[in-house]
Amino acid sequence: MKSLRCILLGGSAAGVALLIGCATTASTQNRENMLMASGFKVITPKTPAQQQKLQNLPPGKITMIQKAGKTYYIFPDPAHNQAYLGGPKQYRHYQELRATNKLAQENLETAEMYQDSEMQWSLWGGWDAGLGVWGPMGGPGPY
Repeated sequence: MKSLRCILLGGSAAGVALLIGCATTASTQNRENMLMASGFKVITPKTPAQQQKLQNLPPGKITMIQKAGKTYYIFPDPAHNQAYLGGPKQYRHYQELRATNKLAQENLETAEMYQDSEMQWSLWGGWDAGLGVWGPMGGPGPY
């Protein structure tokens, strides 16, 4: 019985890890798509020193760098041995896309919530359904 519980817990942990990994992969892919749509360019390190710099960047984060008096923003993709590079204009556009994408996601979630609320509530006996939220005159209580 104890070993069965361990197997079930281990399987559950593996499933959660798999779901998190898939969500992270989808999130990273979405971010890369938005970076490309914002005008970021894909760069590939050509020297060992450039490869080392790519590996030293914080994963999953855009880093601001200064080079020759100019500001750049870089997002590493070490799994594909590349990075996304843009300037302030591209970074601003990326931030706007992120905000728009977040609003679109919130709108989708709201629409799904309203769709759920359009269930056949009459089958439940009406809105008051014994919850005591309506007064005797048919309007909101208390009366």
